[in-house]
Amino acid sequence: MRDRLYPMSTETADPNLAEIDRWPTERAVMAMFEGQREAVASIGSQTEAIARAAEAAAERLGDAGRLAYAGAGTSGRVGVQDGVELTPTFGWPEERLAFFLAGGETAMMRAVEGAEDDAEAGRAAVRDAAFGQCDVLIGVAASGRTPYTIGALEEARSRGSLTISFSCNPDTPLLEAAEHPILLDTGSEAVAGSTRMKAGTAQKAALNLLSTAIMLRQGLVYRGLMVNMRISNAKLLKRGIAMVSEIAGVDDAVAGIALEDAGRDIRTAVLVALGLDLADARQRMAETPREFAALVEQLRTR
Repeated sequence: MRDRLYPMSTETADPNLAEIDRWPTERAVMAMFEGQREAVASIGSQTEAIARAAEAAAERLGDAGRLAYAGAGTSGRVGVQDGVELTPTFGWPEERLAFFLAGGETAMMRAVEGAEDDAEAGRAAVRDAAFGQCDVLIGVAASGRTPYTIGALEEARSRGSLTISFSCNPDTPLLEAAEHPILLDTGSEAVAGSTRMKAGTAQKAALNLLSTAIMLRQGLVYRGLMVNMRISNAKLLKRGIAMVSEIAGVDDAVAGIALEDAGRDIRTAVLVALGLDLADARQRMAETPREFAALVEQLRTR
């Protein structure tokens, strides 16, 4: 009954694109491209809501809380894609990440039929992870009606966790289930119901904004630089040396030595390059990691 009262725009066919399969390929691609632009534009009205959610999430996470994503199908995979990048990019600890994907890890590579319809499985996943008041759950569903994701959000909220949801349809249970509901009104798809397109694009971009803003408020970015990234290859080592050199105002040779002495931890290396001994620098980063910016400014002016 609810779907009849509030039909899903993501499932409706766009009459302007009814003949897209008969159009010349270039025309079809251009039409789909315009749809992608519209998808990103749909985020514009939600930037304030995303910012509020990011600030609340960063405060709730503190120094120990977990950040988790819940979803099914395309939406679930987009959530995983966003989350797994937080560790190499911002050094977010893997043990502070969780993914609740309908159908489990198998669903990352292939569809698991019927998994999204199991609300109790979503609730059970959150219970099994022992989610609590320090944790944050982001639920993503283009339809806004996916039982698995709604179940996960409801369970997390009942346990005191902070909840955020992204839906591509208005007036949906997913938006009602979260403390911070965010509507990405992407409308009809070029291929009716194929939410891997406009809806998926909007979800990916919006999640990028949300998670990056959370990392900003967690103090993991300094002057636009990824100062807490994991150095895992030669390219990133070169980038790390450049960051230490720029922030500390030393040459690359000094920066490289400081970085190696610090175990390739960029923030610790900066403090060493600015004159702290290694033990003190490590202690400062262990005790007050969010004070990195203030400490850098203090060391620069002493």
